Amino acid sequence: MQNIVKQIHTRLLKAGQTVAIAESCTGGIVSSLLTNLPGSSSFFKLGVVAYSNEAKHKVLNIPRSKIKQHGAVSCQVAKMMANSVRLLAKTDIGIGITGIAGPGGATAKKPAGTVYIAVSSRTRTLCRKFRFKGRRAKIRNQASRAALIMGTSSKVPPLPRKHRLTKQGWHLGGRPR
Repeated sequence: MQNIVKQIHTRLLKAGQTVAIAESCTGGIVSSLLTNLPGSSSFFKLGVVAYSNEAKHKVLNIPRSKIKQHGAVSCQVAKMMANSVRLLAKTDIGIGITGIAGPGGATAKKPAGTVYIAVSSRTRTLCRKFRFKGRRAKIRNQASRAALIMGTSSKVPPLPRKHRLTKQGWHLGGRPR
């Protein structure tokens, strides 16, 4: 994974882009990886580990109602995490990671290894669902690797107008995807 981190480090420095990360199931792994190399302070502005639903609400301003409606492990919450941390840190890129590393917390609909990763830019947001296999540590490492790769991809689709952060919190108008 160190080679991926070096490539991302170089790419972000060359592009002059900044990044902020909101992590849940990865518990700070992505932030740690990105800050391992000298010069990371040029692009890495904020890392938040919002492990509990209360932290997601208090730190990232995600409404409790949205967490209850969609679940903390959902594309909707991952998108809100990515957008919120990007706006909070005033960065070019925001990454949100939420999932179930296991072995506890899993359900039939969301088994261990279910992870949602969202990447937000000023104009676009992408969310992808993953189903990683393995034990807890392996799932967390796979999720971290996927987040690093997604976070520096230039192919982030447009942010739907119906999803936006207002002063009152997140508005997910219309039917969520």
